[in-house]
Amino acid sequence: MTKKTITVIPGDGIGPSIIDATIKVLDKVGCDFEYEFADAGLTALEKHGELIPEETITLIEKNKITLKGPLTTPVGEGFTSINVTLRKQFKLYANLRPVLSFKGTKARYENIDIITVRENTEGMYSGVGQVISDDGNKAQAMSIITRDGAEKIVTFAYETARKEGRKKVTVVHKANILKSTSGLFLKVAREVALRYPEIESTEMIVDNCCMQLVMNPEQFDVIVTTNLFGDIISDLCAGLVGGLGMAPGANIGEDCAIFEAVHGSAPDIAGKNLANPTSMMLAAIQMLEYLEMSDKAEKIRAAITDVIASADRTTGDLGGSHGTTDFTQAVLERL
Repeated sequence: MTKKTITVIPGDGIGPSIIDATIKVLDKVGCDFEYEFADAGLTALEKHGELIPEETITLIEKNKITLKGPLTTPVGEGFTSINVTLRKQFKLYANLRPVLSFKGTKARYENIDIITVRENTEGMYSGVGQVISDDGNKAQAMSIITRDGAEKIVTFAYETARKEGRKKVTVVHKANILKSTSGLFLKVAREVALRYPEIESTEMIVDNCCMQLVMNPEQFDVIVTTNLFGDIISDLCAGLVGGLGMAPGANIGEDCAIFEAVHGSAPDIAGKNLANPTSMMLAAIQMLEYLEMSDKAEKIRAAITDVIASADRTTGDLGGSHGTTDFTQAVLERL
């Protein structure tokens, strides 16, 4: 049997250390992957003179599965977001952001299990029509929603719910004000919902959704929404379970997928052995589930759960006083 080859982008800042920790966990659980490493972000800019070298694009295309550490896009220097570029390049239309409560995180809530399904390539992040007037007094950007894009992402959300045995999908929109774009998204979502009569379908205006997530988050199961709203809501959901250090993300297309820690590169703690690798490890769990290796995914999740619940060598953000290597060792021992 041919070994599966994974493209690995260590990224910037704390990226290499949490990627290294995650690979150790994947190897320990017996995944038997081959890894091909590629540069992107500031590391690539310094080494190759560009944020996403052609060799990196080629490797992502060849292997179809990528594990990606946090990347830094220089701010205010005319660079396009690397993550947005990758999503467009490989048509990664679905952003899957699950959050799950882990006992011992000191989060405000205890029973959260929510998946945000975010459209990844359209909406306000389409990149179309971004213009600033010559006098600098007027800026403009365009939101693009297509019937095809809306149908694909809403269908993806319902299929995810069906596959995972979930009971409810909430469509989040702003159709009361954005009658054209959000209106089309909602119209298509209603049509798709009819194909899944066994799943409860609800609708919620985005501002009310944010309030409801804070007041009564247990009512949510699967949320599906457009790009900008999904970006905000998924981070809000991460806050319910202890922050971005506990939140992974998957970017999924027709035949290619990139799995990532959703937090930043945290350059202030890079090289200090302080980073919590949980988000990256949870992204690897998403990758294993995508590859239909759920048994190995569950073993890793159980190990992480036990480490955090028992406060065994946890990192500072989890209330402990240990670093990346100690936390990783605690997970490895349980595997």
